[in-house]
Amino acid sequence: MEVGSGLRHAVVMVLSELGQSHDYRDRADAGHGLAGFAEMQEALGPLLDLVLDPHDTFVTRRTVEALLRRKDRAGLTIVASALAVANSNHSDWIHTGIVDVFSIFSEDRDDAMRLCEEISRDSDDRVALGAHHLHEMLADIDPVLRPA
Repeated sequence: MEVGSGLRHAVVMVLSELGQSHDYRDRADAGHGLAGFAEMQEALGPLLDLVLDPHDTFVTRRTVEALLRRKDRAGLTIVASALAVANSNHSDWIHTGIVDVFSIFSEDRDDAMRLCEEISRDSDDRVALGAHHLHEMLADIDPVLRPA
């Protein structure tokens, strides 16, 4: 293992541990930080746990926004996976994060919709279902800024 990947792994492990704190602020910070490592397999479980945090929806919102601000397949896939099994309260906060991130630029929203179409063909039924729901939520957004 090269030094950079070893350090990235170590950071994910430390942030995952922080994500188990009793303090919601620590868990929210862990979700925000872990989102930067969403492409790493070892970050997947902790990120899903933080998106679906059973104690505080602030953790949900902060983690979701950080994942969506990546504007990539890794972040969208984790949000979609969580959305597929989220209760109504978590779904509401995930939706709030989606609106916060994608309601400004139509190009960002349109790119996310294209990625969701791809993700909805995933072999994992949970991910595919969540991507379908995420696509529907994105389609309901009317972004403020459109290309000239």
